[in-house]
Amino acid sequence: MHDLKARLARGERIVGTWVKTPSQIVVEVLAMTGLDCLCLDAEHAPFDRLTLDACLFTARAAGKPVLVRTPSAAPEHILNALDCGADGVVIPHIRSAEDARTAVRASHYGHGGRGYAGSSRAAGYTTRAMADHRARSANTIVILQIEDPEAVEAIDEIAAVEGVDALFIGRVDLTVALGADSQDDPRVLAAVERVCRAGREHGRTTGMFLARAADAETWAAHGASLFLLGSDHGFLLSGAAALMREAVGSPA
Repeated sequence: MHDLKARLARGERIVGTWVKTPSQIVVEVLAMTGLDCLCLDAEHAPFDRLTLDACLFTARAAGKPVLVRTPSAAPEHILNALDCGADGVVIPHIRSAEDARTAVRASHYGHGGRGYAGSSRAAGYTTRAMADHRARSANTIVILQIEDPEAVEAIDEIAAVEGVDALFIGRVDLTVALGADSQDDPRVLAAVERVCRAGREHGRTTGMFLARAADAETWAAHGASLFLLGSDHGFLLSGAAALMREAVGSPA
């Protein structure tokens, strides 16, 4: 059993990548790497329930921690990812403390929370007692994506919500929402710094996507420790470009 949740809580450096291709073969290959985790992007990539299920099965079989960015904060999207066996969820567009509380509640069992089914993969297909499954499910990782100006304004209240394992900064969406042309716009950088500060002050892990992986050191100095960088698409493009440079000395 891996300890991704505990590592996040300790503030260890976690480096993962996005999986944009709904293929268990891609997941199988990436699970052979030294990446700390994978995140299946069911928000922006064409994962249906069966492909999501297959990819989660593959990651679990390989012992690779796997998260799912759900299509939305809807309880049914969170439920499906967790029932299929995700270690945790990255929930998009959390804008308020109430949104945060609702997302946390939907990710755990309890009154008004995650619906229970003992027949799911997560529950061992009826082979695990309810008490055991509920105890294991307490380790579910809940990561809230902060990508709207309203969320930045409410970040202290959001970060204070119990059960939040990490705040994940959606810098690209923030850039668009703020009307900026670059992720390096001072307004965007100020928003990112504000979220990092709230994470430090409230004892929450902070994560982010970075267009430049080398910037991880800069943001680690601000307290960020979870980095979901690149994607399978990016690896294909950069690998093809590198091959062309090596073979014929020209860009792909």
